[in-house]
Parts: sequence; C-alpha cells; structure tokens
Amino acid sequence: MASPALLMRVVASAYSVAEKAATIVRKVMAAGDLGIVEKTGANDLQTKADRLVQMSICASLARKFPKVTIIGEEELSSDEVSEELIEDGHCEEILKKTCPAEYTGIKEEELVIWVDPLDGTKEYTEGLLDHVTVLIGIAYGGKAIAGVINQPYYNYEAGADAVLGRTIWGVLGIGAFGFQLMEAPAGKHIVVTTRSHSSTLVNDCISALKPDSVIRVGGAGNKIIQLIEGKASAYVFASPGCKKWDTCAPEAILHAVGGKITDIHGNSFQYNKEVKHMNSAGVLATLRNYDYYASRIPNTVKQSLVP
Repeated sequence: MASPALLMRVVASAYSVAEKAATIVRKVMAAGDLGIVEKTGANDLQTKADRLVQMSICASLARKFPKVTIIGEEELSSDEVSEELIEDGHCEEILKKTCPAEYTGIKEEELVIWVDPLDGTKEYTEGLLDHVTVLIGIAYGGKAIAGVINQPYYNYEAGADAVLGRTIWGVLGIGAFGFQLMEAPAGKHIVVTTRSHSSTLVNDCISALKPDSVIRVGGAGNKIIQLIEGKASAYVFASPGCKKWDTCAPEAILHAVGGKITDIHGNSFQYNKEVKHMNSAGVLATLRNYDYYASRIPNTVKQSLVP
C-alpha cells in the first residue's frame, strides 16, 4: 500500500487541527474572558480565541509540513507555542480517499495554506455563535484546491445533550463531505450578504438583483455554508472587505460541489503566497445559476470596485 499523497495528508491533518481549534474557541467562550482587541476599528476585532487558534493551527501544521507556506489572518509574535496547543492527529477517513491524479506529485513547498482562525469574530463577541467558523484553505498553483471549515457551535441551539460542532471538508476532484448538499428553492432568489460591513454600494448591488429575500449573516465561511445547504442562492458582497483567508477554504468546498465564486467582475481569486491579501473587488458566489447573478451586477458597482 503506497503512503497517501501529500495533499491528502495535509487535508487529513487540517481536519484534526480544525477540530482542536473548535475546542479552543469553545473553551475561551466558556471561560468568559474574550480578551477583545480592536485592530482597525469596532468592526475589526480580535479575541483571545483568534490568537490561540491561529497559533494552534499554524504551529501544528508547520511542525508536520515544515516547507508549506502558511498565511494566517492575525499578526502574532513568533513566540514558542505551548505544547497543549499542538494537534498532531489526522482523519483516517480522508487518508483512505484517492488523491486526484493531477495533485499526486505536489511538493510541500508548492502548497500555500490560508488560515482564518475565527471567521465571524464580531458575531462571536455578540453571541451569534452559529455564524462562527474556523477556515483552513489549501492552495496549489494559485488555486484553492482543498479546504476545511469547522463550525464550533453547529447545533448549539439543539439543547444540552446535542453534540456541538461539525467539520466540513472538500478536495477538488473528490467532492465535499460533512454536510447535506442542497440546492436553494427553484425560482427563488435568496441573497446572503454581510451583516456588519454594509454600505450603500453593498445595498445598491443587492437591490439591483431584485431578490425575493436577503439574509444578513457574519462570516464568509458561514455564507458559503448557506449556499451549499440550499438556504441561499447567491452570496453577494460588493465591497473590498473580504480577504484571501476568508475565501480560500470556502472556495475549495464550493468548487468541489460544482459551485462558483469570483470577484464582482467575474475574476477568479489567486492564492499564491505573493498575492495581496485583500479581495478588493468584492465577492459573488453561487452553487448554481452563477451567470444569472453575474449578468445583473450593475456597471456602477463594477466601476466602484477595482480588482
């Protein structure tokens, strides 16, 4: 039996690392001191959970895959990470899957991992716990090819005995797992968009789509989950707020099930390590019917958002 391809080993490790991250997120919340710091303002927060989770993810993956480039959202000092933050397990089920042929020869130094330790920080601080995700995206040749999304509080409203949290993962050419793929109701245009970063441009763009309804939630990971579980038909964000670590993991999972994500102009996102971190031309994503929404984005909106 040949040993599993590097990509599958990285995804299998990222799965366990994300589960460990979820435990840290829940522990910090349960302890009651979130340690909130404002980064650039009241809508750009960092908590103790963001810091500990990023240290845990980056140190755990770097120890196993030392030549992989890992880019995390938080700027942290490179102090020694305590052993209790290190996760060295992996998901056996993922190792059993066959790596797609085009990815079998990948070397460590060719991979870039984009990490958002806690996507939806503002919602986390406000107790909107189902918005929160941990994102680990894996890119090769500038393209998102695999991703892990953990929802630490999935099921948290289901009562005291409910098992909290779930991990969704996907690889291009294999598919995505850990959730039930559903399409939004046919003929309904349900747009999911930002909850805390709204603007005139964001709202003008949504009005132009004439949606039947609009869902406003936090977190890019959470919005992609709305698409793949059939709760929304398009994710539209006409603003430069989103970053590569927000979109890499969700993009891989969405693309693995036949969806599409681009900027507002229809350009693909690039994830090579030299790329700028900001997705400055916004986000447009759908599970199906991408062209319907893309064709309705107003030119005034496109002109305001420069890639």
